[in-house]
Amino acid sequence: MVGIYARVSTEEQAKSGFSLDDQIRECRKKAGTSKVAEYVDDASGEFLDRPSLTRLRRDVKDGVITKIVCLDPDRLSRKLMNQLLITDEFDKKGIDLVFVNGEYAKTPEGQLFYSMRGAIAEFEKAKINERMSRGRREKARQGRVLRDFQIYGYGYDSVKEQIVINESEAAVVRLIFDLFTQPNDLVQGMNGIAVFLTNKGVPTKRGARVWHRQVVRQMLMNEAYVGRFYQNKWNTEGMLGNQYRQPDEKIRMKMRPKEEWITLPCPSIIEEAKFEHVQRLLKESRRRWAGQSVNEYLLSGLVRCGSCGNTMPGRKAKNWGRSIFEYTDVKNTAGAKNKGCGRHMKCDSLDQFVWEAVRSWLHNPDELAVAVEDRVETPVEQVELERVQKDLEKTKNGRKKLLTLFASSEDDIGEEEIRIELKRWKEKEDVLHQRLGELMEQIGSQNDHESSHNLVQEAAEFYLAKMPDELSFEDKKELIRHVVREVRVFEDGLEIYTF
Repeated sequence: MVGIYARVSTEEQAKSGFSLDDQIRECRKKAGTSKVAEYVDDASGEFLDRPSLTRLRRDVKDGVITKIVCLDPDRLSRKLMNQLLITDEFDKKGIDLVFVNGEYAKTPEGQLFYSMRGAIAEFEKAKINERMSRGRREKARQGRVLRDFQIYGYGYDSVKEQIVINESEAAVVRLIFDLFTQPNDLVQGMNGIAVFLTNKGVPTKRGARVWHRQVVRQMLMNEAYVGRFYQNKWNTEGMLGNQYRQPDEKIRMKMRPKEEWITLPCPSIIEEAKFEHVQRLLKESRRRWAGQSVNEYLLSGLVRCGSCGNTMPGRKAKNWGRSIFEYTDVKNTAGAKNKGCGRHMKCDSLDQFVWEAVRSWLHNPDELAVAVEDRVETPVEQVELERVQKDLEKTKNGRKKLLTLFASSEDDIGEEEIRIELKRWKEKEDVLHQRLGELMEQIGSQNDHESSHNLVQEAAEFYLAKMPDELSFEDKKELIRHVVREVRVFEDGLEIYTF
């Protein structure tokens, strides 16, 4: 039986005379018989794992096919190594391999010529890809948007080659940002927003009826909504063949250096100040919107020890046989890098102090605005940064002294003891490095004073619209989270850090 193999992967190939119908017709002429089996793939020639090619190789192995006709060697594969692998496999089975464009001879000269053609085909493919990529980049630098990127809130004007606002979707985008940043009785967190939109029957960009938490999160993080949209940001080279690869062999998308990004014109939907505030909330989301525990804590995820830097979650403890609730920095979990310094504080005392402070600010929002401005002028994080830097220097010196002592000592110091001690110092250093990074990020970020003031005003309006006695535990909890970023407990007092 004669087998005909044909492949096409792109419209460009079809327009250049490589359409499947043309290939099959020319191969039938070359075969000289109507009794043929057709093997047709619509896929990239870069990979061997193609449905029809796999079927052809299996039929060759089973002896069903004795002759194969193909338009050109690059139809078998665009990579020389794969071409040689396939032809060697066919040669071992005694298959008569025939090409419409040229002959395949099993002589040294024929093999050399065949290899040269394969190398040229692979080079040609690389040059085509390079030219197409360069062309797209050049058009992007001219401010032209070449396709619809399917961003919720936007449409695409194919005539002007520009991104335009879809007003009906843009209204939903603004609603999502408002629900996430403003105190309200409708939703809580990203999952609540997704459920809310699903219940309201709002379709997603692809027309799905169900919204997912991750979709909401991606929208809240999308810089396009403040007019920052980039092309050439991600390197997706090689990902086309992921469908043919094993999970551990798949090529992942990588971010290119920022200087290679190309800015495309994009109208903004969200104010810059609101977007930056959302990003600050998202950084805290793992702690701020932690899952519900057996016991509820007003300041859950907000309290941190000012000495060791550990978070201080709430817990139920025993004191002289009586149950109490407290915030503590003690970490009893296996593998905890920092066990904490043992600081703890009763929940009712800390809750009352923080709530009274927040309530005072809500009654007098201007007080908080002044406090925020004072904190920006002389950031309290700077004091903490200096302390952490000193502790880090001490820790490094401690490790060096330990290594020097071990190297110079004539005493029989146990190697295992040294290893344990070095590990303890290294863990402490890692914790300090992590805390240093957090502080540097906090100091480096430029808070928008007007945005902070507006957010406090919104929280104050929500608070004052209700009688104080009507505020539920959840109302208080959410109000605190719209004003307070962190509560840090020190040996001689505490500090409340606002946005």
